[in-house]
Amino acid sequence: MTRADLIALTPDVLAALSNRGLVKRATREVDAGERPTLIEDTDGAVRAAYPDGVTVTLPPGGGGLAAACCSCPAPGVCRHLLAVVLTYQRTHAATTPSHAAAPDRPAARDRQAAPDHAAGSGRDAEPGRDAAPGRDAEPGRDAEPGRDVAAGRDDAGAGGEPWRWSPGDVTDEDLAAAIGAPALTVARRRLRRGYTAVVHRPDAADPVPRVELPTGTVRFLVPRQIGYARGDAADDGGEAIALAVWACRAADREHPDRPEAQVRVGGAATVTDHPALDAAVALAADVLLTGAAHLGSGVDARLAAARRDLDAAGLRWPLLAVDDLVGQLEAYAARGARYRPETFADLLAELPARRRAVVNAGATPPERVLGTHEPAETPLRRVRLTGLGARVRCSGGEVGVDVVLAHPAAVSVLVLRRAYPVTDDGTPTGHELAGRRATGATLGALATGNVVSESAVRSAAHRLRFAAGRLARTTVTPGTGSWSELPPGLLTGDPDALAAELAGRPPRLLRPRTAAEAVRVLALGEVRAIGYAAGEQRLDATVTGADGGTATVTATHHAAAPGALDALAAALDGTHGRPRYVSGTVRRGADGLVVEPLAVVADAVVVPDLAPGAGDGRLAGAVDVRPDPVAAALGTASALLAQAAHTGLRHLAAGFPERLRTTAAGLAGVGLERCGAALSGLAGTLGADPGEPAVRAWVDAWIRLSVTAESR
Repeated sequence: MTRADLIALTPDVLAALSNRGLVKRATREVDAGERPTLIEDTDGAVRAAYPDGVTVTLPPGGGGLAAACCSCPAPGVCRHLLAVVLTYQRTHAATTPSHAAAPDRPAARDRQAAPDHAAGSGRDAEPGRDAAPGRDAEPGRDAEPGRDVAAGRDDAGAGGEPWRWSPGDVTDEDLAAAIGAPALTVARRRLRRGYTAVVHRPDAADPVPRVELPTGTVRFLVPRQIGYARGDAADDGGEAIALAVWACRAADREHPDRPEAQVRVGGAATVTDHPALDAAVALAADVLLTGAAHLGSGVDARLAAARRDLDAAGLRWPLLAVDDLVGQLEAYAARGARYRPETFADLLAELPARRRAVVNAGATPPERVLGTHEPAETPLRRVRLTGLGARVRCSGGEVGVDVVLAHPAAVSVLVLRRAYPVTDDGTPTGHELAGRRATGATLGALATGNVVSESAVRSAAHRLRFAAGRLARTTVTPGTGSWSELPPGLLTGDPDALAAELAGRPPRLLRPRTAAEAVRVLALGEVRAIGYAAGEQRLDATVTGADGGTATVTATHHAAAPGALDALAAALDGTHGRPRYVSGTVRRGADGLVVEPLAVVADAVVVPDLAPGAGDGRLAGAVDVRPDPVAAALGTASALLAQAAHTGLRHLAAGFPERLRTTAAGLAGVGLERCGAALSGLAGTLGADPGEPAVRAWVDAWIRLSVTAESR
């Protein structure tokens, strides 16, 4: 019998199961004729023998390569095992139908429409129970005896689209065979408590289904072969695979047509009673009424209690918001530059906003709003990371460097943060900090290189650290900017499509509090114009995506990275060869997508914030600085609300309500009537002793302004 699972293992899948270097070495050896002798048993087992005595056995069943056995001392998937797979594929190449193997991943820019899952719209199997044959037939049509939706999807795959499948079709018997009965038992206990997940369905551009769980991401690398599913958490015993399969079943039942579906699986009905969150919201209200300028030390004990209770309740995102609130208050007490009234106000609004979303049962599952059951840290199994650049920041008497790394396997971005004090010798620049070392390599090498680590630990906020250990290893190799292999969730060639994707996200105040959540890589078409706004010390460049559409790459000068603008202009104007990619933080602007760059890839990888230079280069071109009355009105209103939070609603001057009404009229004058009404409503609640109505009105107004600014 032919092993379809071995035929379907593409080079990308083999690299995900081992590493790309081993795959290349095994390919070279097979190409050179160093092939093992294969013996195929009638039950499907494949045994191989090498001339030097090494033997390999690939047993049948659903265990994947993890169930294989090699007599060499190398742990995990070794080059011998990879060579056996490659030899098997070449031996059967002439006799295997072309559709049996999964296709190589197309370019990220060749994205097609998401698969039509209408055939699963009738699914009613519960997670943890097998879907009965025939249950998923299309409405109005009788299912053939003994035929289920999986068979229908197989037929679709045979027609040339093997990515059209759902892991939800996997039975619990197959799960038990792949992960073992003990792991399935653990998963069922977790199912009884309930959990949330985000299911990303496959398409032609990204044929690998993946499921985001609170503890990590699971990818199903080979269609209909559960043994090749892989989670990124190091201590996962296989239960995450079962949880991911059950999440796919729930998504197929509840949201059959969505390319991305958020679901809650198992457990009792969502409970909206969270005493720890209520206490944190009440504390935020008291802080808003009193103001940062009038708070005494008595609030410290309440803040500590709120942090303790939120941590005990597993409410990760409110906990991180309170942590940041404490940091803002400490910075203000120390007269540090890290304190910003707008940031302080935003945190005071975030806590009640998350509480409202839970109580009002919004579209986003409560667990996603609150970060319920998100572990503080997750040790990762062996990971491959790609440096996407770095950001230098200076505040509060310290200079920090955020090294941004893509985690392609999880389609996510991680941030390695380092901070250094400002000494009497002056503020170190980004170029000087690029030579500082972390985990055995310089920050500059990490920002542009390829990292392979067996000791990576990811926090709930997607901060990265490398655990120290005698057996843990982390290696960094120079990168060449080969970003074409990044998954479509991180790489795009269409700025307009990315802007539309950003528009579909939940409001920022409700999203998971993950670092660098908006970092993406844009494949460039051409650079149309580069200009410099001298008054604002800002460089703007108009670029096109490789698939069309336009975006604005913008960067502003700051003292900690004096050579950044010169380096960015040189990279974009072709000094280092044609620019092919730009990575950065993306957002929607009035004229389309805006990218705040981290790195530019041409013939070299340029990280502007780490570049040398004193900022004395001559920047040609000019920027047509057009007034934006809507942005100006929103900025004025936000600054006024932030001033109210800083001073405290109980301590505002008598003329403050009139200032609110004047600002409200300005908002209405640019077409933002609802924002203006929110400010006027706040003005009406202020008096000699404002209380809960004033707090509610201030929160209403801040949320309205925040969502409006984000939606432009």
